[in-house]
Amino acid sequence: MDLNSLALFVEIVDAGNLSEAARRLHMSRANVSHRLGQFERSLGQELLRRTTRRIEPTEIGLRLYEHGLAIRNELLAAQESVSSLGHSLQGRVRLSVPSGYGQLVMSDWLIAFKRSHPGIVLDVMFENRVEDLMREEVDIAVRVMSEPPQNLVARDMGPVHYVACASSAWVREHGLPAQLQDLKHAPLITSAVHGRQLRVSAYLGKERHEVLLEPTIISENFLFLRQSVLASLGVGIVPDYVFDQELREGEVVAALTEWRLSIFGTHMYMLYMPGRHRTKAITTFIDFMLEKAKQAGRREQR
Repeated sequence: MDLNSLALFVEIVDAGNLSEAARRLHMSRANVSHRLGQFERSLGQELLRRTTRRIEPTEIGLRLYEHGLAIRNELLAAQESVSSLGHSLQGRVRLSVPSGYGQLVMSDWLIAFKRSHPGIVLDVMFENRVEDLMREEVDIAVRVMSEPPQNLVARDMGPVHYVACASSAWVREHGLPAQLQDLKHAPLITSAVHGRQLRVSAYLGKERHEVLLEPTIISENFLFLRQSVLASLGVGIVPDYVFDQELREGEVVAALTEWRLSIFGTHMYMLYMPGRHRTKAITTFIDFMLEKAKQAGRREQR
């Protein structure tokens, strides 16, 4: 069996269609199609089913893909081991983190990692899209959600707790919401999905409630939300890490503490694609971040 053709086949399956495979391989689509056809004829087997938009491996094609993927990953690992001999850890980690958690919590972790591994390039985006993993724009994404996508590897970094809170100055003038429904009448500061009404899930023991709210300030930028609450513009509904120190010191006061609130999800997950080769730099980064999350009290649930 021609290993070059096998490697080409793996790239095609990963890409999802011939055009994308050609782009990744810097080849013409016609050349990719021709070489695939030659490989199938040499094996006497149809490896892919073609549709107008995508290609899917046949049963034999899927088995061959799994073997080819394992071979490719082993070769990449061997190449990396040889090239890293006598050198500090090298490589690039492309990371996407939530705007709030990334800036307010993970920034210190990222700086600590970079100090420990100066040879690794950190390429960090602060955003909230999962799709980047599918397009191979990033190696790892950290996201808040209730359930991770089943087609991704998900490492649980721990629970996320939302709080309804306001500055102590705002509380002295207006008081805090005493009932869940009081949130409907307060000037709210929070994040939301653009184009959708804000739905906040609230749990009291096993009892679940849902409240539709109309915030007065909406943003995905949690630093801006933080400034708005501290400026006494209203009641914030944000993850507790946004005001970790201020809540302890009393500068910000929490309301409805008997309720467990959630907007986007209840857990923080580290996500990456299954089967894709992870370099030593990436695996080292994953272990480092999970340990930091564990130390911070966001223990991984295995």
